[in-house]
Formats: sequence, C-alpha cells, structure tokens
Amino acid sequence: MSAAARKRIAAGAKARWAKVKAAASKPAKNGKYRLSAAGKAAIIAGTKARWDKLKGETTTPEAPKKKRDKRSSPAVRAKLAAAAKARWAKAKAAGQTSL
Repeated sequence: MSAAARKRIAAGAKARWAKVKAAASKPAKNGKYRLSAAGKAAIIAGTKARWDKLKGETTTPEAPKKKRDKRSSPAVRAKLAAAAKARWAKAKAAGQTSL
C-alpha cells in the first residue's frame, strides 16, 4: 500500500472519529411530551375525586358514554351468523364434530 493511500485512510478515520466525538459532546435532545385535553381532564377529574374523598364529600361523576361498535352493523352480523349456522348444518350432516 502506498504512503498516499495510508494517509487517505488515516485522514478518513480521523474524520469519522471527529464526528463521533462531536456527537457525543452534544447533549441528547429531550423529547417533549404533549398532554391532550382529554388526558388533562382525566387528571383533573381524578384529583377532584381524591380531594372529595379526603374531605368526605361525594360528587357524582357523569356516566361514561357507551362506545359504538364499529365492526359491523346488525344486518351484517346476522348474515355472518346465518352463514356460520349453514356451515355447521352441512358439517353435522356429513357426520363431522368439528369444522
């Protein structure tokens, strides 16, 4: 290997180490967490409930809203149930005990 090639390799290695050392000397960026409005409301409600319990007061919380089933409509579920019953009927007619 020629002297010029060794110098190029050494210069490259020094440059890479300089980048590593520079990156290590910088403090890591601290990611900021954002609290949503719903999260803040939940914390406030919990704090109020704890204080009320400590003071001996009771407040009636609002009833939580029931989540809507987004998977499928009743018509689709009925259609799927009918298909499953048909499969089972066919399997039982063939003498099977499992699908």
